[in-house]
Amino acid sequence: MAENNTEHVRNNSAEEKRSGGWFWDSKPWQAFKTFAIIFSFAINIVVLILLLAILPLVLPLVDSVVKPLVGGLNDSFVDMSEATISRTIEVNDNIDIAFTLPLDTQTIVRVTQDVPLHGIPAQFVLPGGGGQINGWVTLDLPADLELPVALNLEVPVQQTIPVNLAVSVDIPLSETELGTPFNTLVGLFAPLNRALENLPDSNEELFDRVLGPSADEAAPTATPSATAVPTGYPGQ
Repeated sequence: MAENNTEHVRNNSAEEKRSGGWFWDSKPWQAFKTFAIIFSFAINIVVLILLLAILPLVLPLVDSVVKPLVGGLNDSFVDMSEATISRTIEVNDNIDIAFTLPLDTQTIVRVTQDVPLHGIPAQFVLPGGGGQINGWVTLDLPADLELPVALNLEVPVQQTIPVNLAVSVDIPLSETELGTPFNTLVGLFAPLNRALENLPDSNEELFDRVLGPSADEAAPTATPSATAVPTGYPGQ
């Protein structure tokens, strides 16, 4: 009888150790790992539930706010990269010039009034071999007389010239220093804009994409022919 009681006490002690060892087993590290696994699993479940609860609110927000914002920025950067600077620049200024103009040419001048010539030495040749007579003559060059003249001189030029111009300017923005930054922004926003355009526009469209087409919609319906023609008929 005493042996049975002793064996029963031993069995109860072994069962208590096994039942306590599942969580504790006299090992704090094992207990901490068990608690960490359970806690992590619980946190993941809570996060998943929160994501599923928030998901119906994300797509309408993306469709109403993010898509127009990113699409507008992308279109603006594309337009800026293809834009040109077009305007008319008015130039109103005075330019002072001062230089020496060399002249070495032959030209025809016209006498504006009578030019008197007094005491000009001259030689007269008598006809028929009568000899020569030296003397002086006095005469007037009439007005409007054209005379050939050789000009060889330096003319100083010093003058103020007014400048009034309208200059048309048409410069592509891509050829300026702003072209590189705008092309970089287009390269950054274009993929993001395409990715947003491929997102579902509503929760219903998301569910349709996730679930896929139904079996009835996916299976093509056979269209019966009006008249069955046997094969092998002459002329077929």
